[in-house]
Amino acid sequence: QVQLVESGGGLVQAGDSLRLSCAISRRTFSTAAMGWFRQAPGKEREFVAAVTWGTGSTYYADSVKGRFTVSRDNAKNTAYLQMNSLKFEGTAVYYCAAAPNVGVVLKGSIDYWGQGTQVTVSS
Repeated sequence: QVQLVESGGGLVQAGDSLRLSCAISRRTFSTAAMGWFRQAPGKEREFVAAVTWGTGSTYYADSVKGRFTVSRDNAKNTAYLQMNSLKFEGTAVYYCAAAPNVGVVLKGSIDYWGQGTQVTVSS
């Protein structure tokens, strides 16, 4: 069984930065891509960013392009989401996810989810 453990959430002010981490227990063909999603209060979960373990290819939602950076450290089996210039509307529970490829991530058809970490941005 694959487990994902997130860390790094917290309370910050608008304009601040925060880095989230997601450690995966093991990497297999079924977890070749890592995704980040978020769910704000009263809203549906939405895609934020994704990265592949192999090539390190990255993908972003338009709302975070230029401010967020997704990366991975293969040696540590850990994916990261660096969030800069955070906005109030970035307040949400952030989840990491693992899937066989980015296409599955973008569809949201995820088999493996982390427990979520709260990010609160004060205005």
